[in-house]
Amino acid sequence: MTSSKLPVYSALVANFLIAITKFIAAAATGSSAMISEGIHSLVDSGNEILLLVGIKRSSKPADAERPFGYGRELYFWAFIVSVLIFAVGGGISFYEGVTHLQHPHVIQDPQWNYIVLGAAIVFDGISFIIALREFNRQRGSTPFWEQVRRSKDPTIFVVLFEDAADVLGLFVAFLGVFLGHAFRNPFFDGCASIVIGAILTFIAWVLARESRSLLMGETLQPATLEKIMALCLSTDIVVKVEDPLSIYMGPDEVILILPATFRPDIEARDFQRGISDLKHEISTAFPVVKRIFIEPRSAGN
Repeated sequence: MTSSKLPVYSALVANFLIAITKFIAAAATGSSAMISEGIHSLVDSGNEILLLVGIKRSSKPADAERPFGYGRELYFWAFIVSVLIFAVGGGISFYEGVTHLQHPHVIQDPQWNYIVLGAAIVFDGISFIIALREFNRQRGSTPFWEQVRRSKDPTIFVVLFEDAADVLGLFVAFLGVFLGHAFRNPFFDGCASIVIGAILTFIAWVLARESRSLLMGETLQPATLEKIMALCLSTDIVVKVEDPLSIYMGPDEVILILPATFRPDIEARDFQRGISDLKHEISTAFPVVKRIFIEPRSAGN
């Protein structure tokens, strides 16, 4: 499993510790934005735990019940995380904001809020940098959004987007607390919660879209499939290759179905050895391809 656990663990520790301090500050000051931020960090902590569960379960070896392995467990849990960000994080933030607008409460002393928000920005910023570095290492020169669409490892971009939402939400909460206290108007604090909810909803939509695509099954890139076809045609036993079928069962596990037409004059012994050699060449050139099924076609097809 190629999924990197470092960004997940760093985000888990940061979010859990920050959630505790945010709730303490919210209880001391009555800030709606701080309550929303505390819920946000607590939900994120749970999300990291679910991602770790997905990483562990997806690494289970294939068995009689799941002959192709458990790789898609990771995609399932990534999708659950995106739903939780929307339903719990975004929903409760909206609720807290609206409730605060209906029952306004002016923040009397925002000092604790500023201390907690400042510390949270530092720790969440560190976690974001770790996730961003890992994401950039994987994408190389690939454009950012293209890599998000291409990536088959949801742990990295889920944590990356969570941390980005954390940092952005913290700045929104800071503005809400500052403006609410400066103008003695709780409207700003309530609106900050609603804005945080909108941020979480957008992030959840992006993550759900990408996780859904992975869960439904994605294929190898067209350029990779073309290289596999070219490799097959370079052998002395294959005369024609039709469009291969492939599907990701996990970040580093692909099943490949290869319809190929072989030389009609090839002997049975050479045919079996040729197929074995072809599979070995493909798996060596493309390590992500773990299972290869070759469908021999007659020359008349």
